[in-house]
Amino acid sequence: MRVVSLAVATAIGVAGISFAISGRADDKPIKIAVVADKTGPLEAYAKQMISGFSMGLEYATKGSNAVAGRKIEVIEKDSQTKPDVGRSVLGEAYTDDGADLAVGGTQSGVALAMLPVAQDAKKVFIVEPAVADSITGDKWNRYIFRTGRNSTQDAVSNALALGGAGVSIAVLTPDYAFGHDFVAAFKAALEPTGAKLVFEEYAPPTTTDFTAPLQRVLDALAKEQGKKILFVNWAGAASPLPAMAALNLDKLGITVGGGGNIFPVLKAYKAFPGMEGAAYYYYQIPKNAENDWLVAEHQKRFNSPPDFFDCGGMSAAIAVVTALEKTKGNTDTETLIKAMEGMDFATPKGKMEFRKEDHQALQSMFGFKLKIDPAVEWAIPELTKELTIADMKVPVGNIPK
Repeated sequence: MRVVSLAVATAIGVAGISFAISGRADDKPIKIAVVADKTGPLEAYAKQMISGFSMGLEYATKGSNAVAGRKIEVIEKDSQTKPDVGRSVLGEAYTDDGADLAVGGTQSGVALAMLPVAQDAKKVFIVEPAVADSITGDKWNRYIFRTGRNSTQDAVSNALALGGAGVSIAVLTPDYAFGHDFVAAFKAALEPTGAKLVFEEYAPPTTTDFTAPLQRVLDALAKEQGKKILFVNWAGAASPLPAMAALNLDKLGITVGGGGNIFPVLKAYKAFPGMEGAAYYYYQIPKNAENDWLVAEHQKRFNSPPDFFDCGGMSAAIAVVTALEKTKGNTDTETLIKAMEGMDFATPKGKMEFRKEDHQALQSMFGFKLKIDPAVEWAIPELTKELTIADMKVPVGNIPK
């Protein structure tokens, strides 16, 4: 566990004396736990989110790293991509460390394991970046908010980007909540477009040899006529993209589709020029003050542009600060929930809004087509269409009573 003080020391003076005389606790730090899978197959995602969260606090507080005169402390926890560890360290953060609220959940299985902990502690937990629909669906409780997109937002945006009459699609996806939730939503979203989801291949997220899964996909698509797409929705220890590139899919009449991804995956996407899909974020697409700041500062500090989950972490931090500004620094859970339900806030990818019914952040997604530039080490997702909140019509999850 690492405690990081994020506030500039405040000079002791008349204001400090007045707090002491009044007996208020407003000068106590606001404690935020960040729980992420810093070790395990999604380590890169977690590290980006943590970095983006730190930068987002800096941006949203205009460098003070304080809200309503209260400094912010961040308590970092490593959930190690293990559900039992996630449960344990989140509980520890709330009870032993005195966290007022928490942010995190990298892998969907780990995030789902942590949801009841927030409910038992009666503390807000903002999920970022775990994607499974069930987080703000049938496993949801009222203490859960999510700035990350859900599987349905991924699925609907990709269906709008790729769907059409006579299109046959097979999906390769991990065999856990992230994959299953995506496929269920993708299938439903494709139907109105006239496209068909003809095959679903679920592989363990630990898969390193994709020969057998890919052969099953190819066998299924070989039976179809018209446009055929192998859609990759993957998050795991190894990537299936090198194995796919070796298959010369073009000669088989198969194109590749997929969502946007982090830079290491976009490097592998260079083997698939012209690939289409929909992305959560790519740093050159959104045009707003938050993204301009993130791009400039990330380049300055790390000599690279921000990636997917730098954006996600910054979005979560802005949500936290916006809520605390609305409550004037009050961290009472019921006060925070009231402030956050229906709350909109600016992020590097544009406006988000916490839907009152399920606390899912509604947000734009971005249709893209890959451009290959030899001077850039990864494939470039070029915007084809912004898919707005209104375009996607994401249904409310199956919320328990």
